[in-house]
Amino acid sequence: MHASINWLKEYVDFTWSGEELAHRLTMAGIAIEDVQEVEGDSILGLDLTPNRGDCLGIINLAREVAALTGHEVSLPAIDIRETGDSISDLIRVEISAPDLCPRYTARLVRNVKIKPSPQWMQDRLLSCGVRPINNVVDVTNYVMLECNQPLHAFDYDLLSQAKTILVRRAQAGEKITTLDGVERVLNGDSLLITDDGHPVALAGVMGGQNTEIGADTVNVLLESAYFQNIGIRRTSRLVGLRSDSSIRFEKGTDVNGVVYAVNRAAYLLQELAEAEVVSGVADCYPQPLAVKQVVLRPARVNYLLGTEMSADQVRGYIDSLHFTCQVRDGDLIVTIPSYRPDIDLEADLIEEVARLYGYDSIPAQLPPGITQGGLTPFQAFRDQVSRFMAGWFYEAVNYSFVATRYFDMLRLPSDSPLREVVVLANPLSEEQAIMRTILLPGLLETVSRNLARKNSNLAFFEMGSVFHPRPGSQPREVLKLAAVVAGRADANWFKTDLEMDFYHLKGVAENLLSTLGIEAVEWVEGHDISYHPGRCASLRCGQLELGVLGEIHPLVRQNFDIKPRACGLELDLHQLFELSRLKVMSAEVPRYPAVERDIAIIVPQDLRAARAESVISRAGGDLLKKVSIFDVYTGEPVAAGYKSMAYKMTFQSGERTLTEAEVTSLMEDIRAALSSELQVSTR
Repeated sequence: MHASINWLKEYVDFTWSGEELAHRLTMAGIAIEDVQEVEGDSILGLDLTPNRGDCLGIINLAREVAALTGHEVSLPAIDIRETGDSISDLIRVEISAPDLCPRYTARLVRNVKIKPSPQWMQDRLLSCGVRPINNVVDVTNYVMLECNQPLHAFDYDLLSQAKTILVRRAQAGEKITTLDGVERVLNGDSLLITDDGHPVALAGVMGGQNTEIGADTVNVLLESAYFQNIGIRRTSRLVGLRSDSSIRFEKGTDVNGVVYAVNRAAYLLQELAEAEVVSGVADCYPQPLAVKQVVLRPARVNYLLGTEMSADQVRGYIDSLHFTCQVRDGDLIVTIPSYRPDIDLEADLIEEVARLYGYDSIPAQLPPGITQGGLTPFQAFRDQVSRFMAGWFYEAVNYSFVATRYFDMLRLPSDSPLREVVVLANPLSEEQAIMRTILLPGLLETVSRNLARKNSNLAFFEMGSVFHPRPGSQPREVLKLAAVVAGRADANWFKTDLEMDFYHLKGVAENLLSTLGIEAVEWVEGHDISYHPGRCASLRCGQLELGVLGEIHPLVRQNFDIKPRACGLELDLHQLFELSRLKVMSAEVPRYPAVERDIAIIVPQDLRAARAESVISRAGGDLLKKVSIFDVYTGEPVAAGYKSMAYKMTFQSGERTLTEAEVTSLMEDIRAALSSELQVSTR
């Protein structure tokens, strides 16, 4: 929305420059985006909040300026010279849907001379972004911009002989061809302006092509109506059309301003189109809307704003808005003018007082009882995880709404718990019909899109919620962490690039667990059907499963059109939080030297390295500080069906230097434990 300052000055007197006016309006809650200087005029670019649709009219914007300056608003004079004919003999207006159209008015003008509108009117329309067409159409647009009241002009001679306007609901499937030449299909929630049963306008949105004003138009019927905003919004969305009229009706217009607007348009046509104005206004208003009154308590104003305004000062701000008010027991009974549909509550009036008082004049202080904010332990944990992951991956954010086809793409069986989903009642599309129960498919789609655009060496993570249904209650929401890698890690001057495989991702996950202080967990063989058999591991703490990590199954990669090998993980952050130690634990640097020993054992091929490591750690006792595998070998001289695994062990005491005898004794204990528990031999 744009507004000409020269046009604005016709209704209210002020001496501010365009920049100063923009600043004062912005500080009063009417945001101005920019000010453009155009041929001796300043054009304000308005950025109105949804509740201030009234300021789409120049006169209402002038009322805002008047409230700031203390001046009066001067409305344009209307001096209509009516003919002797009565409009009641020439047109009838009926409303069969007063819930959607509480009021409908019309005026008839005759012997109109169609021609270009005067230059001053064209300039004002152009300053507001409206293209001039002819004097009749330009007058309706001019009055709409001036009064925030959309009008429509019908060619009176194209109406049927019955000359009866009926405002009614459309029938399901009923059609109308609008002025833009498009045929619109309607439903029972749409409102039509009809003549003898035939649609001539889509109420509040656009007129019909069958009664369009043309070069040979002589007699014009002017429409000025009040339509309920919800009905217009639904119709506009249904037909995919938002016009200047529908925007204003959606935000709310003035039910008591329709007669003024149609009289203003008739007067302008009288002056600019040599029109003869038929006597009277056809005004159908079957159920007049009640006048709104709101009680405003000055004490409440000061309580909410933290100010110390007197009752007279509060009333002064209300009076500056030209709202009628009376005093009753110290409270103000304020009558809300119909051109301000945004005001319904006492809080709305307090906001009016606040913006006129000046937001920058309200003292900045915390209300009593407010303490310094901070993060909860879980929020701190979540941020710590996010910072760690950002050091290894790019963060992705995917929709929580997904398609059911993802379950088939992941090869999930029909009885998988992950297929128990929350179904959306009104999805945006079939691709977003359910709430996700797993993060993996969203990341695989991200990898697939990047590969299709020639991006390689991809590493993404996502931290987001998954949702599980709970009958009779809100869905259960669980925060998960997932990551997917595909390609190779970047090389530098001292190393070659390495494939981001299972072990790369497992190493990152173990670093994360170490950073979070999570120790009492183990990796065990996993059997998730979405991952490659034998290349999948589950993270567990006792019997509790914390997540899964592995190489994506080739068939799953094929379903997502991912050709290179890819690996993924998904962990439950709530469970990890319960196991984490966010406090930093410190210990003295050991004063006594460590002793390292190696051991190699011959084990069956199917024995997991973690199993042998667990036996070694337990047998080594408190003096064994670290165990790590450094070699796995198969082939001669190791027998078929067996493998050799070599471990490095570090022994250390914080109280003394270990003797050779102590270390030798511990090594014997370890060999004995391996032999008795795993029935393996040492090399």
